[in-house]
Order: sequence, then C-alpha cells, then structure tokens
Amino acid sequence: MKNEMLRGVMAAACALAIATTPVLVDVAPAAAATEATVVSRTDTGQSTELRIYSPSMDREIALRVMRPADTSTPAPTLYLLNGAGGGEDKANWDAQTDAATFFADKHVNVVMPMEGAFSYYTDWHAPDAMLAKNLKNNGRNMWATFLTKELPPVIDAALNTTGVNSIAGISMAGTSVLDLAIQAPDLYRSVAAYSGCAMTSDPVGRMFVSTVVRMGGGNVDNMWGKAGDAAWAEHDPYVQAARLPNIPIYIATGSGLPGQYDSLSNPRVHISGKDAQTMLNSQMLVGGTIEAAAAYCTVMMQQRTNSLGRTNITYNIKPTGSHSWGYWQDDLHQSWPMMATALGIS
Repeated sequence: MKNEMLRGVMAAACALAIATTPVLVDVAPAAAATEATVVSRTDTGQSTELRIYSPSMDREIALRVMRPADTSTPAPTLYLLNGAGGGEDKANWDAQTDAATFFADKHVNVVMPMEGAFSYYTDWHAPDAMLAKNLKNNGRNMWATFLTKELPPVIDAALNTTGVNSIAGISMAGTSVLDLAIQAPDLYRSVAAYSGCAMTSDPVGRMFVSTVVRMGGGNVDNMWGKAGDAAWAEHDPYVQAARLPNIPIYIATGSGLPGQYDSLSNPRVHISGKDAQTMLNSQMLVGGTIEAAAAYCTVMMQQRTNSLGRTNITYNIKPTGSHSWGYWQDDLHQSWPMMATALGIS
C-alpha cells in the first residue's frame, strides 16, 4: 500500500515537473588533460568568483565562494550544492537565502558550484547531447570525480584552507551529498541533506530521478545506464546505507503540507515578477507534492539506518513544509552547529 501511495505521489510530481524535450545534437569526445587548475579568480569583498578547469569534464566550471572576514588564518570548507538547476538559474543559495550574511562572521569558506544542472552531481556513463545543447556545454558530466578528487586540492591551495571539509545540498543535491559521502568516505567531516530522496534504484525512485534529468532534456540512460544497471544500486544511499561514513549527518524534510512559508506573507512568492498567488499555488501544489515524496524517502531512510544501529544521523522530519527555499534556509541554520563542530570551528 505504501508503494502504491508513493507511486501516486511520484507520478503527480512527474506530471507537474517534466519540461519539453529539446533537439538532439552531436557532442564530440573531449580531450584528456592532466590536472585541475584555476583559470580565473575575482575577489570582491568576502566573495570570490572562480573558474576551475576540470580535466574529467574538459571544461571550465564556475564557482562562487563566500570567504571568512579574516583570511590570514586557514579556514575549513563547506561545499554547498544547489538543486536541480545547479545554480545556473536564480534558484541558488546566494540568490534565494541569507547565506551570504549568515556566513559573513563565520570562519569558513563556503564553496558553491554554479553549474551541474540536472546532473545529480555524479559521474555519468556517457556524454549527453541534449544537456549539452540546453546548458551550452560539452555534455560531459563527471561531477563526483570533480567534486571529490579534482576540486578539493585546488580549493585548498587557492584559499589556504585547513583541508577539513563538509558538504550540504538541497533537493536533487540532497540525494547527491549522501552518495558523494559514500563514494569518498574520508573526504567530509559532516553531511547535511535537505529535502532529498535517498531511494533512487527501485522503479519509483528511478522514475523520480529520470524526471529531474528529463527536466533538462537529458537521457537518464547516459547517467547510470538502463534500468537494472548496477550503477543505480551503487549510487542509492538507501541501498548503500551501511557504507555511509560514521560522521555527523543531518537529513531534513517537510511533509508537503502547507507551512509557515506557504502563504502570501512569504516575500519569496512576490519577487519573481509573476503573480504572487500563482507562484504560491505552484509552491503548494508542485512543491507540496515533491516534498511529500521526499518525506516518504526520508522516513524509509530513517527506518533503514535505525535498523543498522546508526546513531550518527540526525533526522528532522517536519509536520509541514513544501519544497521551497524558506525551509531550506532554516535547515541550513539548524544544521550549521553540527557542521561547525565537525569542521572544528564551533
């Protein structure tokens, strides 16, 4: 019965979220290179814009970094990932939350990739021509390699860090950060996942992942292969829960029911330039449906990790709340003390 209910929730989310599929274009194979390097850097106050060359993707990746006020002393690093839009649109941490002011007095480098839309921040089996056309890149997605192997040493050298890292992400990336911690178990001191779905390899989970990828015009077979490919289970945090590192982990979700930010008093529904009531209706309908699915995944993950005797995971499953930024800003604030302690700056 629960699976049937979830299928209904997922199907509704899919119907509401799928975008038009673009035209297929050819992508030439990328040439190999040797190491990641800083291509450009612009410092403005406590903000740094970086472009990093990724050998695995053979292209430059844009990053935005929030720096500590005092850069004379090494600081740890929080990698903060955006959702399905990858920061390539206005739906990103910098534009939608108080992250810049929140971190302004904290001794930490907050590194935000401003690319990676519809990629699940994972290594893909093959380049994707449709994503290449839509996102105006070469279609190569090797995000796990970039984030866990290529980028950290470059960031450590460029920003004079302590070499201590944590990672957090929302929505699509709320799934990714758990998988990245499994794939690179010694890299992070803590993980925070907000409104993600940790179940990706069963038919319902695959449908949900496929929907997100299809929103960008991509073909999910290029990511982890066709249904039944071993990569789907390999990157499923629910299936691989026993491999989660024994570090502090925070997993949060709303229920999908309207909460404090699902009203016209929320300024975020007024800033898009569109009709506020229309924006609010979409937030409650689409965002509520997606968050209900995330809540189901999170409850199942909680049951799974409890059965494994894991005591390092804090779950914050809230009685209300849609899939929207007000709740994620709160999640960031609430999980920060845990991450700060793990980073050694509490």
